[in-house]
Amino acid sequence: MNVSKRKFLSLAGAAGAATIATLGGTTTSVAQNRSACGDPFENLESMVTGVQPISLDERRLRIVNAQKLMVQNDIDAMFLDSGTTMEYYTGVRWGQSERMLAVVIPARGELRYVSPAFEEARLNELITIGSDVRIWDEHKSPYKQVAQILDDVGASTGTVAMEERVRFFLFDGIRKERPKATYVSADPVTIPSRIAKSDDEIRLMQVASDITIACYKATIPLLEEGMTPNDFIDLSKQAMTRLGAPGGRLWCSFAEATAFPHGSTEPQYLKKGDMVLMDGGCGVHGYRADISRTTVFGEHTERQEEIWNLEKKAQKAGFDAAQIGDPFENIDIAARKVLVDAGFGPDYQVPGLPHRTGHGIGMDGHEWGNAVLGNKWPLEKGMCFSVEPMIAIYGEFGVRLEDCAYMTDEGPRWFTTPSESIDKPV
Repeated sequence: MNVSKRKFLSLAGAAGAATIATLGGTTTSVAQNRSACGDPFENLESMVTGVQPISLDERRLRIVNAQKLMVQNDIDAMFLDSGTTMEYYTGVRWGQSERMLAVVIPARGELRYVSPAFEEARLNELITIGSDVRIWDEHKSPYKQVAQILDDVGASTGTVAMEERVRFFLFDGIRKERPKATYVSADPVTIPSRIAKSDDEIRLMQVASDITIACYKATIPLLEEGMTPNDFIDLSKQAMTRLGAPGGRLWCSFAEATAFPHGSTEPQYLKKGDMVLMDGGCGVHGYRADISRTTVFGEHTERQEEIWNLEKKAQKAGFDAAQIGDPFENIDIAARKVLVDAGFGPDYQVPGLPHRTGHGIGMDGHEWGNAVLGNKWPLEKGMCFSVEPMIAIYGEFGVRLEDCAYMTDEGPRWFTTPSESIDKPV
């Protein structure tokens, strides 16, 4: 393996920031060499054995809390399309298609589901809260079923809240069936419900974070000259599966492409002296991790180390600025100031930090709670967010260190230990 032992043996013991585009395919010689060396992950074991999902009692409390918020905001019913928020309240995980599968939560009383008739049996296997399922056959309208539910809960001329990810054609079909209702955003219900995590939610995010770090430890030493980003991605997927998180992965970029926050479409082949930016995570019982690491393949230059150290300083400043009662924007202001004082930026200009310093995280890799200028939402216990003030220098390289934190009564706490140095990213 063409790796400096002094550098890379020390690395053994992040989509995340959205999707990193990596073209160039898999280098056959690298893949063959890796296969000939045997299974590099034979010693990895699942880290999710015995890890319990969110309890039924907690989901019931979530619905009670949602109904209290609905009453406070004069909302008579809330419509949820299939997706993360439906799963948050009901535990039902269902992929979206052109066929409506939804749930209506009234301000008072039991929730109601709407399902294609041929999916009813499968849906009933998943339902743990409520039992009222309204079905519709292929030649009939699901909107009439929703309209009937609104009639039943006294909301046909009242206020109906639409969760933010409800697709327009569903909203439009419901509105046509009950045009006298007032339709509003469900944000006053869903955001306060989900933005502050419970102890059990944080517990699951911690496991996801631990798995992601274990994946980094297992895969960074496998960086090899001539490797493509897709080679590394494939290795990370194998490691994640062994660790008990199938579907998790780490993306990466090399050299000049690391300056692009979400990667480059140009083919990339790893060579000595390249900056390597990795980003990704996994999910455990629906809760996400998102971690970025940056290092150099082989010997690093003074310039690379200088920028890496500046990035670490900015990340720490953002973390330290997160205090109970202060606005989210303080995280961005503090981290960005470090970079501007060093001559980068200002604002979103590059060379510098071209995006917000962080995003909320929970069941979605990116959700409410952005560390960005203008977000005055006060930090409170249970809020979870990334701190990742990337330095992008187009034509040269980029550095991003991303760890996620959660708020406690005493202030912020990391899910993961931040990188120690450019040579010891984990």
